[in-house]
Amino acid sequence: MKQFFFLIAFLFTVSIIAQNPTRIYKSHNEENGKFEVVTNDGRYRFQFYTDAILETSFIANNEVYNNNSHAVVLEPETIQTTYKYQGDTITYGSKGISVKIVTQPFQISYVYDGKTIISEKRGYIKSAHEQMDMVKGNIVTDSIEKMEFNLTKDEVLYGVGARALGMNRRGYRLPLFNRAHYGYETESKLMNFTMPIVLSSNKYVIHFDNAPIGYLDLDSKGDNTLTYETISGRKTYQVIVGETWYDIMDNYTSLTGKQPMLPRWALGNFSSRFGYHSQEEVEMTIDEFKEDQIPVDAIILDLYWFGKDIKGTMGNLEFLKDSFPNPKQMIKDLKSKNVETILITEPFILSTSNRWDEAVREDILAKDSIGNPARYDFYFGNTGIVDIYNPKGKQWFKDIYKDLAKMGVNGFWGDLGEPEVHPHWVQHHTGSAQEVHNIYGHDWAKLVYEASLEANPNKRPFILMRAGYSGSQRYGMVPWSGDVNRTWGGLQSQPEIALQMGMQGLAYMHSDLGGFAGANLDDELYVRWLQYGVFQPVFRPHAQEDVASEPVFRSDKAKRLAKFAILMRYRMLPYNYHLMYENHLMGKPLMRPLLFEEPDNPELYNYSETYLWGNDVLVAPVLEAGKKVQNVYFPKTSNWFNIETDEVIKGGQTKSVKTHSAYIPTYVRAGAFIPLAKYMQSTKDYDDSSFQLQYYHHEDVLESERQFYFDDGKTVRPLENKNYQILVFEAEIEGRWLEIDFEAETGKNFPSETKNIELTIHNIQKEPKRVKAGKEKVEGTYNSEYKTLTLNLTWDTSIEKEIRIKLNK
Repeated sequence: MKQFFFLIAFLFTVSIIAQNPTRIYKSHNEENGKFEVVTNDGRYRFQFYTDAILETSFIANNEVYNNNSHAVVLEPETIQTTYKYQGDTITYGSKGISVKIVTQPFQISYVYDGKTIISEKRGYIKSAHEQMDMVKGNIVTDSIEKMEFNLTKDEVLYGVGARALGMNRRGYRLPLFNRAHYGYETESKLMNFTMPIVLSSNKYVIHFDNAPIGYLDLDSKGDNTLTYETISGRKTYQVIVGETWYDIMDNYTSLTGKQPMLPRWALGNFSSRFGYHSQEEVEMTIDEFKEDQIPVDAIILDLYWFGKDIKGTMGNLEFLKDSFPNPKQMIKDLKSKNVETILITEPFILSTSNRWDEAVREDILAKDSIGNPARYDFYFGNTGIVDIYNPKGKQWFKDIYKDLAKMGVNGFWGDLGEPEVHPHWVQHHTGSAQEVHNIYGHDWAKLVYEASLEANPNKRPFILMRAGYSGSQRYGMVPWSGDVNRTWGGLQSQPEIALQMGMQGLAYMHSDLGGFAGANLDDELYVRWLQYGVFQPVFRPHAQEDVASEPVFRSDKAKRLAKFAILMRYRMLPYNYHLMYENHLMGKPLMRPLLFEEPDNPELYNYSETYLWGNDVLVAPVLEAGKKVQNVYFPKTSNWFNIETDEVIKGGQTKSVKTHSAYIPTYVRAGAFIPLAKYMQSTKDYDDSSFQLQYYHHEDVLESERQFYFDDGKTVRPLENKNYQILVFEAEIEGRWLEIDFEAETGKNFPSETKNIELTIHNIQKEPKRVKAGKEKVEGTYNSEYKTLTLNLTWDTSIEKEIRIKLNK
């Protein structure tokens, strides 16, 4: 047996010391918190950001170190490091991650928790560019720079931005070139939002910190090799580790920036289509929502707000008075109905638009090779593109957003920001199109974020964008999955895309609910998509207008079922708002893959059919037509309550469950507290002083605690400004008593008001003998059919409250 294990260890060692045979170690030194290793063809520079984040840069002999990162915002901490040089091995590390350098033959590897997690194979090399047909003419170069790594045989790989490939992306070579895929369904190898990041089932992240376009090869040749390829730029990467997936998410989003709190209305229902042609149509649509009593919080105006036609008018960027005669009054009237106005914008200024002459005169456009405004044709007409890297272009664009914000517009939609058409010969102020293509949407989001805050310094921005880069979440970006086909195939890819992007820091990735592309009138598909939307980050039905996206214009049955879903979305508001807080504070995704719950279960590594919405809600969207029975995996970490029937299902099994036309299979973790709001027509109607609180009692859960975050839903930096309250609910079983305690942490600038709570405790098998709140006896309502106990409680949150229930065995 010892010989068998020795053989495995030997084979693994052989696999990780495959190397670039021409790289020869010369020397090493440490200075000012940076560790350098010099080789014959360049030098490695290692720097810790934290104990769990180590950055490595390779600087070739003919290059100067470039410290310009578009992704990283974290300042390196002063880390206590260890150093050992024994034989031919140098080890430099923290109490978390370490780098091991073998000097002969030269080899670099990374160690965490006593295990090698990844190692360089040949490291940095150059080679001829292997062109891929899907990006022919987009990635233009003769040679490519690579960084090559070893993979273990069985690890599963995630990341590389938004794709529809299945959760496991190993086996693909994927372009890093943001590009729209119109009408995709179950497979898309290239989409709007690519990122140079790979996550492993072995619980590490490697992020390639370089903006120019290229590829990520996730072992496409089957030889256990990961390769980052780029046309130019930095050879810098960070390795990020953590004890749990949530630690890794926290560490990565600390490195690249946390998502700011969105306005609370962003969690409501949006009215959106391509598009509303007039002020009259906008107002009529919102009136339909009000008449049908379907909640709505925002309306999105597509490109008809600045032109009557799809083509020829892009770049006008001001209301067309013929169609929108009084936009300021329209926005004011919508606001009086608790509806926000969001406008589409694009970075393209057509030569036929009203602003072309101004754009040329103000010198705000990207250039061609001889310094003239770069002009080219695409679907919408002959165009130039705003050079947001030119200070003049950046300020010009900013001023437009600020003027619209001052008019009352509270959200902006940045469309076509890949950019959709961006010839390689176009020159921006800081570099070529190939160098800035993948960061254009990222830096555009930053511009809009800054403009929004400059116009309204104490109001949270809302920025809807189709493309970006690593770290775009820090600019409040809300991405969506592009022009998905309005088919069941289109729906089937959406959970995977959203889960993957949440793992990469972009927690608000969502889809056009109902599907976008094609005139497919399918009420079942529409309803199932909206039911899935209840448990995805942003609830925004949107589509081409030949088939209505808004529930108010669908059949009576579809409208009724859609309304039920929307009302459920609003009922979930206090729970969902806490997810926003968790994401802001710790980088936790709102949608979470089950591999986070069972990280050592390989059966879940490529699984997205069921997922967690926050910590406590298990969701299994219906993704096929006519589906009557659905297989759902219930994680072994808990027992699970059917949210509609209270049936308790034991965790650790896959179970066939019946579907229902009014909702998708949804379950709650045993021991969870779930706060629910009362019915409302807008998040502006939300009153957090009165809510329902569901506690899912189970004898296997002896102790349980949950926190829920509250603030005013609109002002910036509530945590820093102490303008918040966190309610803490604890449950404990002590013999025959169930004790539930209420506590509150209240910021000094937040009112500590009284809460009226309707507490419902599930799974109480017999009517309790006694219920006490503090020293007083309380009369509750026991439902013998559903086995629930309901108590109406008043709680002064400045003091703790204790409820004791004597269970009747």
